[in-house]
Amino acid sequence: MSGFTYAGSGVDIDAGERAVALMKGAVEATNRPEVVGGLGGFAGLFALDTQKYRTPLLASSTDGVGTKIALARELDRHDTVGIDLVAMCVDDLVACGAEPLFLQDYVACGKVVPERIAAIVTGIATGCRLAGASLVGGETAEHGDLMGADEYDLAATAVGVVEADAVLGPERVREGDVVVAMASSGFHSNGYSLVRRVVAEAGLDLRSTPAGLDRELGATLLEPTRIYALDCLALVAELGVAQVHAFAHITGGGLAGNAARVVPDGLVAELDRSTWALPAAVHLLESHGVPRAESERAFNCGVGMVAAVAPEAADRTVALLTARGVPAWVAGTVGRRSDADAPAAHLVGDYR
Repeated sequence: MSGFTYAGSGVDIDAGERAVALMKGAVEATNRPEVVGGLGGFAGLFALDTQKYRTPLLASSTDGVGTKIALARELDRHDTVGIDLVAMCVDDLVACGAEPLFLQDYVACGKVVPERIAAIVTGIATGCRLAGASLVGGETAEHGDLMGADEYDLAATAVGVVEADAVLGPERVREGDVVVAMASSGFHSNGYSLVRRVVAEAGLDLRSTPAGLDRELGATLLEPTRIYALDCLALVAELGVAQVHAFAHITGGGLAGNAARVVPDGLVAELDRSTWALPAAVHLLESHGVPRAESERAFNCGVGMVAAVAPEAADRTVALLTARGVPAWVAGTVGRRSDADAPAAHLVGDYR
């Protein structure tokens, strides 16, 4: 009679070690000078340069990728969802003006397939490089008796730093500020439960190119989230907090819902739809039954981040972001709210 083994219970230690070996180079490539030690320790060490800051505040953000992972599994493409994971964390950090320092990931899966885990973590490392952050560690957990062999889920926590007197947010936003929009790269990592339901019920083929799109639907839906962190930090470095007052990361809840989070009491952000075009992929889903109001709540509708800036800084903001490869434009203004019960941000006009 053979004895019980861990592998027989669904946990393959050898496969886990091979996955670590495959991802090691990509992880080490993210190291900033402050990283102490290497991959494989029990904790990630990061030497914060206390001489660099006057009154530093540490900022942290935890997030995941959500059901976009189901599309990655269906298309058997796992090298982009890691970028999404990083983006969802670091673009939240930079909303308060924090520079991302490091990130740790958590991968839960039904079966460790070393090449798949390495692809996922290589994507995470790519995202970290795009954000200027180090991937200092993580965890891969094999849950063979809880998850199917091809199932996995992702989560991460990112840590950043910002000077106490340079924190951005609604406290800095003033009447007359201009709202500058930054284009999204696609649906980012929100609304995918709705996206997947429409795709399934409409019988859309992920490997075909519907009218209006310039590539296969699956590739369009898997386009990774744009990482704005370094671009936003460059904007603050160039113009200062006297002119850059707040950022809002446009995630679940849509443009108006998230922009409202940085508008102080008594003011309202009015965002003009006519300043940009609704993405073709959103039009596609609307043609299969998604109401416009629901699109604007569930999806970013083409805008992944907004900045509230002093009016005299609007042109320079647009120019700097555009020069860095981020399409940007003036999308609205902050004014006095006439109805105290009205939303703190709303959309007006029609899309181009």
